[in-house]
Order: sequence, then C-alpha cells, then structure tokens
Amino acid sequence: MNALLTAALAASERGWHVFPLQPNGKHPAVKDWENRATTNAGRIQRCWSAGPYGVGIACGPSGLVVVDLDKAKPGQVTPEAWRQPGITSGADVLASLADKAGQPYPCTTHTVRTGRAGEHLYFTAPVGTELRNTQGRLGWLVDTRAHGGYVVGAGSLVDGRLYTTVHNAQALDLPRWLLAALTPAPPPQQQELPVQLHAGRQSGYLAAAIRAETERVTTAVEGQRNHVLYTAAVALGQLVAGGALSEADVRAALTDAAASQIAAGAYTLLEADKTISSGLRGGAKRPRKVAA
Repeated sequence: MNALLTAALAASERGWHVFPLQPNGKHPAVKDWENRATTNAGRIQRCWSAGPYGVGIACGPSGLVVVDLDKAKPGQVTPEAWRQPGITSGADVLASLADKAGQPYPCTTHTVRTGRAGEHLYFTAPVGTELRNTQGRLGWLVDTRAHGGYVVGAGSLVDGRLYTTVHNAQALDLPRWLLAALTPAPPPQQQELPVQLHAGRQSGYLAAAIRAETERVTTAVEGQRNHVLYTAAVALGQLVAGGALSEADVRAALTDAAASQIAAGAYTLLEADKTISSGLRGGAKRPRKVAA
C-alpha cells in the first residue's frame, strides 16, 4: 500500500472526508470536491491507487474547523498592531489571543505541520453551526478553514515538502473563545428601509445597484472573493426581500458576475451558489423597499 493511500485511509478512519489533490500541489484534482469528498474505503482505494494524489480534507463535511498558523515570509512586514516582542508567527499571535482571553493555548488538539513549517490545529465544529473560512480575522498570519474550505492532509507533499502529524490526538471541540471570535454577528432585525425615488428613477436605481454589486464581484481580489460575493448577495437580497427585485434575476446576475472568479479557481459554481444563497438569506432579514 502506498504512503498517500495509507494517509487518505487514516484520515477517513477519523471520519474526515477526503478527496484527491493534484500531485505535489495544493489544488483539487477533481471538480465539486466538497460534495465528492468521501470516507468510503473502496472509493479511496481506487482513487489513490491510480496516482500519487495529495490528500485533501473537506472541512465542512468532516465537521472540522482548522486553524491555519503561518510563518512570516522573508521580508514580510509585521502589521503595526502586532509589532510586539515575541510575535513573529501565527502561533505567536494565537498564543497572544489565548492569553488575552484568559485561556490556555490549544496545543493538545490534533496538529499537523505544514510543508513551510506552519501548523494546522484541527478542531471539531460545534453541532448546528456553519462557520465559514476566514483570512486574518483572528489576527496576523492566522486563517481558518471550515465550511467551503479544505486543508492539505498529513502525508501529502506540496512542492516537495511533506505535511506531517506532530501531535496525533483527537480533534478537540473548538474552544468557546475561538467560536465566539469566529461567529459573525447576525444582521440586525430592523424595520424595512424604504428608498424614496420618483417613478422615473426607480428602474435606474435598481440597475445601478445590480451593476455596482456585480462589478464588486468581478473585481474582487484574492482572499476577499468569497466574502465580496456574500456581501453583494446580502445587499441585493435586501432589495429582493423588499419586492424591488426578483430572486431569480439576482441569482442570475451574481452567478454571471462570478463566472470569471470560478474560472480563476476562486471557488466552484456550487460554492458560489451556496454563498449567494447564504447572502440572500442574510439580506432577507433586513428588507429594503424602493418607493416611487
């Protein structure tokens, strides 16, 4: 049995849903990876017997939240907020956050060292929550992977560098202080927000709103693309909830706008659809009416 097959099976035995990554790389080797990720030993045997695929772990189906702690790259400038003695890595930042929260550093959970000497801390997501990926939300060099995200599993090679398990333990429950920091505030429940317009300007206003939000989606930069798609869906979802736009039209416009980002690998069509749906639900909680 080859080492990568062994690694994929070991992850699946923990209940983690795996899928193949491109050999020696981080990118998925299959489309729709989140839905195709599996714990089925037979499927895993067939897949990893066919080639030296890396092991991707789909966090959402696996019920995981993974905290990704990076190392600063040579020449990388430390943000002013983190220019403190002893802060040189994501692990240092997380330790500082834990100290401020009056909590221990979560070092006893399952931990994987990345190919560039960073760390992935694996946690079990609370039942009933749907946390999403974050980039820098917790702090400098600290990202998280959850629903809609994946991590490179132990045993995989990326650019010739091996990912290795450094603390072989259970994925502990996500600490409450981290859950609180990662849980987005719900949109406030407020009265409808009417937008007063003369009849002749109503259609122009709506067209401009769609144009502005879709342009934000198409021009979003790496690291912000999924978030921008979500906030655009929230903004237009408010107008859908107020009866000014149809959900079908908004979905079509946002999906068209996301096409270039999908082609660039920012997210899949299915992921974009899920993000749009989530944003529309958020916008529906605060409808906006366009009154003539």
